[in-house]
Amino acid sequence: MNETFMKEKPVLPLLLSMALPNVLSMLVNSLYNIVDSLFVARISEDAMTALSLVFPIQNFSNAIAIGFGIGINAMIALYLGAGDREKAEIAATHGFVLSLVHGVVMMAVSIAIMPSFLRRFTQDEALIAAGITYSTIVFLFLVVNMVSLAFEKIFQAVGRMKVSMVALITGCVCNILLDPVLIFGLGPVPAMGIAGAAIATVIGQWVSGIMVIIFNLKFNPEVQLHKKYLPLEGKTVAAILTVGIPSIVMNGIGSVMNFGINQILQGFAETATGVFGVYFKLQSFFFMPLFGLNNATISIIAYNYGARKPRRITKTLKISCTAALCLMTVGLLVFQFFPDVLLGLFNPSQAFLEIGRVALRTISWSFPIAAICIALGASFQALGNGIYSTIVSLCRQLVVLLPVAYLLSLTGEVQRVWLAFPIAEVVSGTVTFICFTRIYRQKIKPLFEQA
Repeated sequence: MNETFMKEKPVLPLLLSMALPNVLSMLVNSLYNIVDSLFVARISEDAMTALSLVFPIQNFSNAIAIGFGIGINAMIALYLGAGDREKAEIAATHGFVLSLVHGVVMMAVSIAIMPSFLRRFTQDEALIAAGITYSTIVFLFLVVNMVSLAFEKIFQAVGRMKVSMVALITGCVCNILLDPVLIFGLGPVPAMGIAGAAIATVIGQWVSGIMVIIFNLKFNPEVQLHKKYLPLEGKTVAAILTVGIPSIVMNGIGSVMNFGINQILQGFAETATGVFGVYFKLQSFFFMPLFGLNNATISIIAYNYGARKPRRITKTLKISCTAALCLMTVGLLVFQFFPDVLLGLFNPSQAFLEIGRVALRTISWSFPIAAICIALGASFQALGNGIYSTIVSLCRQLVVLLPVAYLLSLTGEVQRVWLAFPIAEVVSGTVTFICFTRIYRQKIKPLFEQA
């Protein structure tokens, strides 16, 4: 990597060059999630509900992969910024092994718990069978997804976003093209229903995984994996986990929240659970690019913290916050003015449409606040204070959201439950501001004084 790339290139062009490929990748990934759901919705509303019920466990497995990836990303960027390539490669090697091990563990655990997990929500055997079929196929190949995300974060840490973008987009496009063929059948290919959706997902992940491994071997001279950095060293593992575990918790909290909200909504009707599942797919079209921007921000801040460049850190945060706010304001406007259009994509019943319309309009008021919270949260992870991100996420999705949602559900009106989301976001926004003030005073301000 060119020494001036992360430390001296103007911040706006640098952030754009690193974030845009990542944002595009996330957009395509979100599109794949939505298209996948669109095809499944054409099977039946039960199939769509089955996907919604499986989602918390699937999301938690992704949270682990992304969390370790962010830990790898931050450590590699920090060591490269400090000019220590060997430590960067040690971090990459250790991170890869950790991702591999946790992929195997999550595969076994996820498949084992899924039947009993689904029965907590429904006694409909058709729904349970559909959920088990889909989840078993997807989780059998979970290791590939874990490894792919680990390599993706290695590329991001060295600023080669376009390489990981190509791999991810290729895999997503394969998935989208295979969905109708495997779900509904074409020519000699039999219709496989929800199993076809799972197989298409797995094939897409394999394509991305194979490509990103090949790209890392051929096009990433800055950081490579080496056997000589094994066995694992406790210090390096601890450094990765210090950043990674809070990120895992932060993303995994979403799965716990999803589980809790589904439990609350089951007190009304399975249609409400389906609506929440669809909302989660739709909101990802805005939140996933936001996280893509955040990943680039983390790399730049971590690198420049290691290089002792405080002005570049603060400028990066300002640009990131502005871009995040603009993106999520667009999301707010889309959800406010076009809820029927968005929900209409999923072949909804009238009851589904009525519940969903209010849900999208109410929850989306939290988007602008979430934008600032997530953008500022990049500094927590990049500077080694990932625990702050965990605290903010706990406030947003558990400590405030679930109790408020439960209390609102006691009114007997499902539409009031959605108010819990903007209420929780206001609280998390306050906590974010307090945490950022503290980390600025402790870690960023001293760099200005030393300059």
